[in-house]
Amino acid sequence: MLVSVAIDIWQWDPSLYSGSAAYYARGRAAYPATLADLFATELRLDGSGRLLDVGCGPGSLTLPLAGLFEQAIGLDADAEMIVEAGRLAAQAGILNTRWLHTRAEDLPAGLGAFRLVTFAQSFHWMDRPKVASAVRAMVDAGGACVHVHATTHQGAEDITALPHPRPPYSAIAELVRTYLGPVRRAGRSRLPHGTVGGETEVYRAAGFTGPRRVEVPGRVVTRVADDIVAAVFSLSSSTPHLFSDHRAEFEAELRQLLCSASPSGVFSEQMREITIDIWQP
Repeated sequence: MLVSVAIDIWQWDPSLYSGSAAYYARGRAAYPATLADLFATELRLDGSGRLLDVGCGPGSLTLPLAGLFEQAIGLDADAEMIVEAGRLAAQAGILNTRWLHTRAEDLPAGLGAFRLVTFAQSFHWMDRPKVASAVRAMVDAGGACVHVHATTHQGAEDITALPHPRPPYSAIAELVRTYLGPVRRAGRSRLPHGTVGGETEVYRAAGFTGPRRVEVPGRVVTRVADDIVAAVFSLSSSTPHLFSDHRAEFEAELRQLLCSASPSGVFSEQMREITIDIWQP
């Protein structure tokens, strides 16, 4: 069942992640605790200063880092993500956070200066030269901007022996194409060539120096079928609203695929390494 109402040239619109917030935290593998430890060590964080996480989603990076600062601010263009981030912060008893429904292009937005500004799986959706220039002026002397390279919705494709079957991602991708068409969707538009790269040149043009690169090794995680369903719905290319009235039909077929791949409903994945690029103003 093909669902298609899209334009060919991508431009940001509020529906990019519409309906995904409730699935995001469960569907994306959490950042390992060692990532926060690495931030603390590499940037000499001691509980002082402020953090700004741009494109924070439901606080996936903001919340693990919040304890390293006096205040952590998460900013996202999706209102549902901000509500979910606030809910998860309250649930975890993390009280030094503030959540803003604001586009990155509106920075500095009167927010002042920060010891650390982070972009984690978000920079490619923005007007990058404009945002990087704005952020450059918001970083404290001695502070930093960090770009987190990570893939948290699915693991690596390798032949490493795992305790349980790997999710059938190729079959899942084909099922999504059956419903949404052959070209990747993103909000009301399509992304025939994927998202943009070349962020190094953008940061340097904005006045940052670096990067200093540090890696956190990948790890094996165990996931269940509900996690994989949530991962699919957490993606801009298969966010729930894109399926329109066929969402339930799609989910039923997706769950059948997962059951065929692992009748126990348990899966294993080797997550990719996480790389952080540290940029100095």
